Amino acid sequence: MKIFVAALDEGSLAGASRKTGRSAAAVSRAIAFLEARVGVPLLHRTTRSIKLSEAGERYAVACRKMLMDLEEADRNAAGERSVPRGTLTITTTVFSGVEVLRPVVDAFMEEYPTVNVRLYLLDRPVNLIDEGMDLALRITHLADSTLIAHRIGEVRRVIVASPRYLAMHPRITDPADLSKHQIIAVEHMGQDSWSFPPLEGSSVPRAVSITPRLVVNNARAAIASVIEGHGVTRMLSYHVAPEIKQGLLQVVLADAEPAPIPVHLVSPYGRLSVPKVRAFVDFALPRLRRQYACLAKDAETQPSAPIPPRRGRVFAG
Repeated sequence: MKIFVAALDEGSLAGASRKTGRSAAAVSRAIAFLEARVGVPLLHRTTRSIKLSEAGERYAVACRKMLMDLEEADRNAAGERSVPRGTLTITTTVFSGVEVLRPVVDAFMEEYPTVNVRLYLLDRPVNLIDEGMDLALRITHLADSTLIAHRIGEVRRVIVASPRYLAMHPRITDPADLSKHQIIAVEHMGQDSWSFPPLEGSSVPRAVSITPRLVVNNARAAIASVIEGHGVTRMLSYHVAPEIKQGLLQVVLADAEPAPIPVHLVSPYGRLSVPKVRAFVDFALPRLRRQYACLAKDAETQPSAPIPPRRGRVFAG
């Protein structure tokens, strides 16, 4: 089962061979043994890659859970003498992973040389148990009660533009004013409409339709375009905190922002008893809390700055 899961994680039988330290023939025999035991093919093989069969997908979920249980049983048998070791798997979004979590992971690995880390940066929902993850950094309202959550902070949804763009286009004092502006949208953050708090006397959130001039699937690309004066975008406040602090971007419609979104470090129930997971949580929580607190403060800071000279083409409103 460990070889089977290693093949999935590495994407090939050759990768499983390298990861497990077994020969290619031994890896092939292990997979063949599992397939003979369950009576159905688990993998579709090509010369360069492998793909799970339908039965293999179900079997992989069960394997990961059993191996996690086995690891916990080993830890319990070792008792208090057990030290953090092994491979820690963590997931978060691409931006959070690169800009926020990666430096914490680097520092953790220096502190704990017996722990390796696999950091999966994915802009999609991840089922921690099904995909064999120990921890996730999540910026969302949590709904899964099977997860153990440690609150880190919160982030705002802010609408920003460059001072130069705002000086050359109509004022934005109400969400409806966005219809007069060039919109730059991020694919997974709303490209058809943006929501705002209900109007006075109503309990229904207000949805403002948008027609983006530019849609990208990467927050950093959208931020760069907005800084250059090509339009208005909506981001999470930590995405643009440094740019706001430097005066490169300015928040508009601050009085119409939705409620902040909580940030948590979460793990499946029972995983905190594993030394490597416990060690990372204890190590990361104070650092992440300080980092998000600093980002929140930076996002509030908007020093006045002269409008830079116009460079290149700026779209007319």
